[in-house]
Amino acid sequence: MNLVVDSGNTSTKVAIFDNEKLMEKNVFTTSAEIKNYLQESTAKNIIVSSVTRDMDELLSWAGKATHKIKVTPDLPLPVNILYTTPKTLGVDRIAGVCGAIQLFPSQSNLVIDAGTCITYDFVDQHHNFYGGGISPGLHMRFQSVHTFTAKLPLVKPVDYPELIGDSTEHCIQSGIVLGMTEEIEGIISRYRIKYPHLQVILCGGDASFFENKLKASIFACPNLVLIGLNRILLHNVAH
Repeated sequence: MNLVVDSGNTSTKVAIFDNEKLMEKNVFTTSAEIKNYLQESTAKNIIVSSVTRDMDELLSWAGKATHKIKVTPDLPLPVNILYTTPKTLGVDRIAGVCGAIQLFPSQSNLVIDAGTCITYDFVDQHHNFYGGGISPGLHMRFQSVHTFTAKLPLVKPVDYPELIGDSTEHCIQSGIVLGMTEEIEGIISRYRIKYPHLQVILCGGDASFFENKLKASIFACPNLVLIGLNRILLHNVAH
């Protein structure tokens, strides 16, 4: 059994895989919950990815594991990273493209992770990871409109705003939600001009918000990063 830990800004996802099959997934918000779970686990292998927590500490809690791996750009990976600044590459982005080649190994893939930021990451059919794009995420856009202006209010997104907003609140919702949807559609369209058989995979905390708004054909996979981390673990244990 493999234990996969993905620790983000607000919560930590912990999953159990039997080889390539996802068996169990839990979401924790406190260190005590994570520590108790890891200490009780009997998994043979563990991999951790974290943007906020000490990865060595997380690994130390899994005392029964034989192989303990933390994700860094220097780790042997199942993709060839052609990014010119690999040291600055987020581990979540690395895991996302590794998850993509696990699901669609013979295709070029565009991974769209709609989270705090929205990231676009391209990996070709030969498993070469080139990079992509980064732009502000949904809630960051609403927050920035309020923070960097004198009078515009902080409002919440709505699923289907009107094109023509009839109040300041509705105008912000229209501009941000429709604008971000068109951005995603436009990026997908430009990639598919260059790569007609491209597979597009949508993941991240706001994936469900945009999944049914996009006209382009996509594959929604909320567990993509966990699948990718397990792929990295299998790659390293095998070597």
